[in-house]
Amino acid sequence: MSINDNASLDTSRMGGGGGRTGGRGPMLAGGGGALGLVVAVILVLTGNGDVLTSGGDGQPTAGGDDRLTHKCRTGADAAQDRECLMVLGENSLHDFWSSQPDLARDLSEAGADFRGPRQVVVYRGRTQSQCGTASNQIGPFYCPLDESVFIDTYFFDLMERRLGAEDGTLAELYVLAHEYGHHVENVYGVLEEAQKDPQGPSSGAVRVELMADCFAGMWIRGATRTTDAGGRPLLTDVTEADVRNAMGAAKAVGDDEIQKKSGGGVDPEAWTHGSARARQAWLLRGMGAESITACDTFAVAEPNTV
Repeated sequence: MSINDNASLDTSRMGGGGGRTGGRGPMLAGGGGALGLVVAVILVLTGNGDVLTSGGDGQPTAGGDDRLTHKCRTGADAAQDRECLMVLGENSLHDFWSSQPDLARDLSEAGADFRGPRQVVVYRGRTQSQCGTASNQIGPFYCPLDESVFIDTYFFDLMERRLGAEDGTLAELYVLAHEYGHHVENVYGVLEEAQKDPQGPSSGAVRVELMADCFAGMWIRGATRTTDAGGRPLLTDVTEADVRNAMGAAKAVGDDEIQKKSGGGVDPEAWTHGSARARQAWLLRGMGAESITACDTFAVAEPNTV
C-alpha cells in the first residue's frame, strides 16, 4: 500500500489524552463495554497483567495536543511514524464512512446523520477511558461510553513478535479500521449485542467482532478513493501483497490461534472474537461487498463457518 506523501493530515479528531476523566478502574477483558481486536493479549500469552514498555512514560499522551499536530502534517510523516499513520488512517476512515451511501440512507431513515468517533486516542503505556484504565496489555479497543477508539501503537510490535503477524502498513491500518468498525456498529445500534451474549462460536460478541472485520474489509476496498480536505488521495495502490498482509493479521488475532499460543487447547465455547478462518473470511467478504448488508453477521446461522 502506497501513501501519498503530499496528502495533508488533519489531527482535529485525534484524542487529547485518553477520553473523559473519571474512568471506572482497571479495564478487564471485555469489561466496561469496551470492544477490541483481541482481549487482554498479554494476559493470555504470558499469564500476567504487566504493562509493557512502549517507549512512553506510562502517561496518557495523544493527538489533539500539539504533539501530533506538529509532527503529523503530511502523508510523508505517516510513512515514517506509526502515530502519524494512525492519523492518516483516521482521516481515510472518516472520509470513507462519511460518504458511504448505504449508511447515510439507513441513518436518514432513522432520522439521524453519521457521526464519526468522538476521537481516536493514540497513547503510550496506559490511559484513561470511560470503560476503565486501559494499558497496552488490552490491545486496541473501542469504548462506546466515550465513542472513542484507543490505540497504543506498541501493540503492533506485539502483534508481530508474539502473535506471528507480518509487519506492514495495511496490517496496522486493518487494526484501526476494525476498531472504527465498532463505532459504525454503535451508530447502527448493534454493538450492545456483544454484552448480551458474550461468549461462544455463534455468540453476539463473535458476530459483532466479525462484522467489524467485514467493515474493515469494506474500507480496504474503498481506501484508495479517500482524500484529504484538498481532494488529494490519501492512499494508493493496494496490492495483493498488502491484502495478504492484512489477512495474516486477521489470522493472528483469531481466538483459536491465540488459544494455541497460550499453550492450551482450542475451546470454541470460550471464543469472543471468532476463529482465524472466520476473521479472514469476513475481512475478505468486506473487500468484495457491494453494500453494507453483506456484513450482516446476524443473518447467518454459523458465522464461524462462512
